[in-house]
Amino acid sequence: MFKKIGIPFFTVAAACAIFTSCSSDSNSAGPAGVPQDSSFVTPESSDSVTGSIESSSSVVANSSSSVAPDDVPSVPSTSSSSVVPSDSSSTVVSSSSGVVPESVPGAIPGGSDATSTSSATVAESPSSSATAPDNTPSDTPADPAAFWSDEFQGDALDITKWSYEIGTGEWGWGNNEQQYYTDRTENAYVKDGYLHIRAALETDAAAIESKFGGKKYTSARIVTKGKFDFAYGTIEARIALPVGKGIWPAFWMLGANIDDASWPLCGEVDIIEAVNDESVVYGTHHWDHKGQHAEFGNSTREYYGTSYPMDITEFHIYKTVWNEKSIAMYVDDFKYQEIGIEDASGEMGTFHKNFFFILNVAVGGQWPGFDIDDDQFPNEMIVDYIRVYKN
Repeated sequence: MFKKIGIPFFTVAAACAIFTSCSSDSNSAGPAGVPQDSSFVTPESSDSVTGSIESSSSVVANSSSSVAPDDVPSVPSTSSSSVVPSDSSSTVVSSSSGVVPESVPGAIPGGSDATSTSSATVAESPSSSATAPDNTPSDTPADPAAFWSDEFQGDALDITKWSYEIGTGEWGWGNNEQQYYTDRTENAYVKDGYLHIRAALETDAAAIESKFGGKKYTSARIVTKGKFDFAYGTIEARIALPVGKGIWPAFWMLGANIDDASWPLCGEVDIIEAVNDESVVYGTHHWDHKGQHAEFGNSTREYYGTSYPMDITEFHIYKTVWNEKSIAMYVDDFKYQEIGIEDASGEMGTFHKNFFFILNVAVGGQWPGFDIDDDQFPNEMIVDYIRVYKN
């Protein structure tokens, strides 16, 4: 997800060949991590992006953790990363000051209304809350106002709505992730009205080699691909996230045309991502910009001069409001990301097509790093419900 940077940003980077086929069961980008050893280079011209271009030293902080240990798979020799080839350049436009150049596609500065609530934007969306709910089960039946929902009732995952993606993907799902995704109840199960996606440490050496592709961590990744996808609406989810060194939970979407279009042309909307023990939620949009990867993202740590300190291990209500003009993300009605998509005939047209949901908990990778605390396992993301309303 190119989230090594602790400020809102817009990035244009060359997409690696690993994503050109972009099949969601082995080659999809997933929340893509920028390799810590890749460099950000100011382009010679500003034809594609104009604004205040920051130097690489002000954007990317190198550390000793940027070198993966010997037992971590190395980057394929054809490229310095699975995302950004070594000879590519990447443009970073800082919006930390609250000002985003108008020429940056889709960027919406926070301005004076950065703390405006989602209830003012989506009057028809029910069950909005300005404060974080407690950790008790909602026990709410399926909302008749939602045109799609999963309340995670019963004692098993509803396979009419979700499918499992199995294995390690290509180069760790494009991010050098260190887990093997399974369809076992040890890694994904429904109990007492909650979905649990659990990352676990495996200790059976024989099983690690014979069943889990040599990975000592297992987890789950479920998708609605082929079963539910949509364009426009208000998404509401009540979720508690895990924290821990090396943990990487995500609730996100990919374009339903991923099997026909290359990533990032298919588009990616990361509603929730968190890494390590930061207790910060990131929201990011990815798309194709003149044949290159572009992204724009913000977080609860800093959104145009505002912030939302939170304990992500507690339940919070996450809301995404998607219409023909913009996609905005909120947690407990605090806005932490927004992008304008009115240019439907241009590159923002990506966000006017259908997308499907993905829920997963990754372990390790280019963004969280490879210093993984084994004492945290099992560690899990807990989902109370996901609902989609018509605007």
